[in-house]
Amino acid sequence: MSQRFHAAAAAALAVALSIQAAPAVAQQVVPPPGSSGDAIESMQAPKDLPRAQRGDPVRNLDFLFGALKAAPDADTAKQVENRIWALWLASGSDTANLLMMRVKTAIEAKDLDLAIKLLDSVVQIKPDYVEAWNRRATLHYMRKDFGKSMEDIRQVLLLEPRHFGAMSGLGMILQEFGDERRALAAFRKALEIYPHLPKIPEAVKALTEKVDGRDI
Repeated sequence: MSQRFHAAAAAALAVALSIQAAPAVAQQVVPPPGSSGDAIESMQAPKDLPRAQRGDPVRNLDFLFGALKAAPDADTAKQVENRIWALWLASGSDTANLLMMRVKTAIEAKDLDLAIKLLDSVVQIKPDYVEAWNRRATLHYMRKDFGKSMEDIRQVLLLEPRHFGAMSGLGMILQEFGDERRALAAFRKALEIYPHLPKIPEAVKALTEKVDGRDI
């Protein structure tokens, strides 16, 4: 791995572990060769999301994250998760929305270079739009530019410390590269926010068995 990747991974994880869960400020794609696709899947919004609820998005997110943590089962948690994603996807900007539609079209056409250029414009127009940074992190990962992907994940977590998608994606990338200790730390942080997060409890159990007993 490059020094840039190590530095970006350390910075992203530092953000994930140091920032407490606080109020926000704020397609299916083909995985790269050799990837399970789990990191890509974890960082992307589900399909068929409900409409973003009206009102103050910060207050709405605070309420939903409380409900997410307290959800009694995975089905209930999934419904809350979808409502959270719907709020994250709402940019509040007609220009940003238009550019994001073009991003989707570019991804479907497998023109990742164009999609990234469009996202560059979105984050300039709307630098607090979490999903633009998150989508660009995913595309950088797909292009195997892992340093840039980590840098964008760090920005996602700075804007929204509770972003379980970015946090679990960070853990999966670290795990893919053999950094099991830091992957475990990222997964545990994600589960503090979303206890029913799919696949992550199993990953924590497996990694705990591997990491425990090592000189860390």
